[in-house]
Amino acid sequence: MELPQRSAKPLHPNLSVPRDGWGRPLIVPEGGGKPKGHTRTTTFIDCIEDKSNLVDWKTRNVLIGVTKRPDLAEKARHLDPEDPGDKKKLNALVEQAEDAAGANEKSRRGTYLHDLSEYVDRGDPLPKTVSHADLDDMAAYMLETSVLKVVAIEQFVVVPELGVGGTFDRLSHYEGPGPDGKPIAGNFITDTKTGNIEYGQLKMASQLAVYSRGKLYDHTKFPVDADDKKALAAWKKQQFTAEQAATAYSPLPPVNQDWGIIVHLPAGEGVCKLYWVNLNIGWAMAQLALTIRQARSTKGAMVPFATWAT
Repeated sequence: MELPQRSAKPLHPNLSVPRDGWGRPLIVPEGGGKPKGHTRTTTFIDCIEDKSNLVDWKTRNVLIGVTKRPDLAEKARHLDPEDPGDKKKLNALVEQAEDAAGANEKSRRGTYLHDLSEYVDRGDPLPKTVSHADLDDMAAYMLETSVLKVVAIEQFVVVPELGVGGTFDRLSHYEGPGPDGKPIAGNFITDTKTGNIEYGQLKMASQLAVYSRGKLYDHTKFPVDADDKKALAAWKKQQFTAEQAATAYSPLPPVNQDWGIIVHLPAGEGVCKLYWVNLNIGWAMAQLALTIRQARSTKGAMVPFATWAT
């Protein structure tokens, strides 16, 4: 079984942006200067999300994983959770326990579906190794997104006012009924989600709102071998002029900043559904995230207690 093909051309090739030790993209500021670590979009807006359900889910998975891998409990038995070295070992064991419980399988599956959807949107044939379930998912994806014309795929953007950088899934053109039923037309930031979308809707809206206000950034204007530690260290100290920096930035094509589109493609279910996302709400959440992050650097909330000497 083969799916019909459709084409989409990227605005720029999506090559990997250099990262610092914390995994943050290293960006030459628009006004020039040394490359600076920018917060990833998903990390930046993470502070507005209630993580209680996620924490509970992860805890349950660790418990299930240990029942399947009792050797992990034995390895953890003599480790000190307060010791810096042991903390890293315990974190690694937790990750192994989650993996044993199958917690990471959904993430891997989601990444795989994202990859397959890119084949579809580029008009390339799917790999011959895909399963029938994969074909069902991609057929549902193609049918539901047939109203969208893909303009760009996986583009890296920077939002200087937030100090944020990230890659959006798609920029898609749509013309038809809008969220209020009235005609709407233009380019929309489009993001595919393969997991549960019941929770984290404010975060999704904020994510797309940030992308819609970004500037395309072409890091290949400042080439460096990120795998060469010495070369990367020297590059990070390099000063770039404003004129040099300007060559890396370009505006997005006109994009709707009021509404974005979520493509919900739950893995293995052979169904797909589109949702409008309110980007004005999302942008307000991004501004709130900025306030929260700035507030975290506030000093003086606690000072030593002192009494008069007796």
